Amino acid sequence: MNSEPKISLLGTSALLFEAPGDTSLAAQQRIWALAREAEAWPEVREAVPGMNNLMLSFAQVPHSLQALEQRLLAAWQAARPLSLEGRVIELPVVYGGAGGPHLADVVAHTGMGIDEIVERHCAPLYPVYALGSHPGYCYLGGMDPRIATPRRAVPVLSIPGGAVSIGGTQTGVSASDGPSGWNTIGSTTMCFFDPARKPPALLQPGDSIRFRVQQVIR
Repeated sequence: MNSEPKISLLGTSALLFEAPGDTSLAAQQRIWALAREAEAWPEVREAVPGMNNLMLSFAQVPHSLQALEQRLLAAWQAARPLSLEGRVIELPVVYGGAGGPHLADVVAHTGMGIDEIVERHCAPLYPVYALGSHPGYCYLGGMDPRIATPRRAVPVLSIPGGAVSIGGTQTGVSASDGPSGWNTIGSTTMCFFDPARKPPALLQPGDSIRFRVQQVIR
């Protein structure tokens, strides 16, 4: 596993800082700390934390890209985990049925029964690491590794907004209709993104989700 950060340009107006591949909450909290420092730099227009990465868009093209990269690497080395105390959102989920067409695949992969999978999925308090993929979508940490299930060999062309899915060692909730390679195990009616709302995204890094069983359909 690469233990050194990677920096790459995104055209001429942004760069991407990729941290070493640690998916712990403490590692993500260092990304939050780096974002908070970098967003105050005069050449930075916006600092957007992602899952184990940070995108910086430029207010103006830096005079010396190499100097900015060195400052970014130094700031990463000095960064300490930043704890953000956000809200806890309870999310009622209907597991299985038409809204959870791949629950049987998770059963087949893990060898667990439906009730045990649902119980293990609902047990953690999931921290929101970052927003991305599509507007309002949250990257979550904290899923029980015993229910981890590989992503689908053939992605589904369209899943509805509110689809609750497992992909590898992560779980998430789709904020809008679209394709997915994850295993959809349930659904919720919660709205994660509304352009008329301020802010439009329901959740932010530092918030947490707790899944709650509304119904299990076998």
